[in-house]
Amino acid sequence: MSHTASPPPDMKTDRRNFLKQTAMTTAALSLGQSAFAESEVQPAFKPFDLGLLIHPYPDVEGPIALVRKLGFPTCFLSLDSYIGKFTPALAKTMRDALDKHQVVATTVEVVRPEPLKWNFMDGPSTIGIVPRQYRAARIDALKQVSDFGKLLGVKQVQTHCGFIPENPRDELYEETVQAIRELTLHCAGNDQSFLMETGQETPTTMSRVIRDVNHPALGVGLDTANLILYGKANPVDAVKILGPHIRAMHAKDGKWPTNPSELGKEVLIGQGEVDFRKVFEGLRAAGYKGAVSIERETSGPQQIEDVRQEKIYLERILNQV
Repeated sequence: MSHTASPPPDMKTDRRNFLKQTAMTTAALSLGQSAFAESEVQPAFKPFDLGLLIHPYPDVEGPIALVRKLGFPTCFLSLDSYIGKFTPALAKTMRDALDKHQVVATTVEVVRPEPLKWNFMDGPSTIGIVPRQYRAARIDALKQVSDFGKLLGVKQVQTHCGFIPENPRDELYEETVQAIRELTLHCAGNDQSFLMETGQETPTTMSRVIRDVNHPALGVGLDTANLILYGKANPVDAVKILGPHIRAMHAKDGKWPTNPSELGKEVLIGQGEVDFRKVFEGLRAAGYKGAVSIERETSGPQQIEDVRQEKIYLERILNQV
């Protein structure tokens, strides 16, 4: 997943305001005065239902309406632009748009605040909750989106945890495990799973973190291309290692990195190195129950055309598996 934007304002102050408004909303709900016209819990979706990763900002309804227009029943919400701005009123607006267009939001995600350098040279010191300098702010942002997701009725929170050390004796490894445990417990308190998105770490390292955190609310968001773009693993093999823990999926394709300073290239699904047939077969064997959310890192009319082609490609394979 790629991300760009400016850092949020004073998040501690905004978080206090958010919690105050949330408490007021909760009190209203206890009196039967729900802030939502419809159900507060997202309806169920079927395993392997296709979806689209969207950034509903600054227009909330437009991207959600596009999901339905393109024929997707689900969406994956990337909400970085709302860090420090999450409110019950925003939750109602988003919830109403989802209900209006009959789209199920399966997962919420944030990776900011910045700086974030999506490369091999500066990525280890800027991405995720591994870097000490940015860890507290990102934990706070993730707790914000978890609380917001609860208002939406979304059961999964996802992020890039970063370049988790391969060496389990590294001090940063244990610090990262503690941070992931803290986030997992927060999400569990909201009746949610906390998902580590694949990319910067090997599947074996991610498996080790799952073992060391040791909590059923911790899982994996499989990004099929990221494993290749970062040169960490073939996604087919990653499913063999992480399969029982995978609860969300970004359908994305890519090519292996050839420049040791830069990630590999993301490409149209079907033009890269991902064997989606074998990935789907592995996920089915592992009992996967999540959606398949297309993430295409282009923009404008070209992105829409690419997504249409990718949807047809994935539907054909899913019908055969």
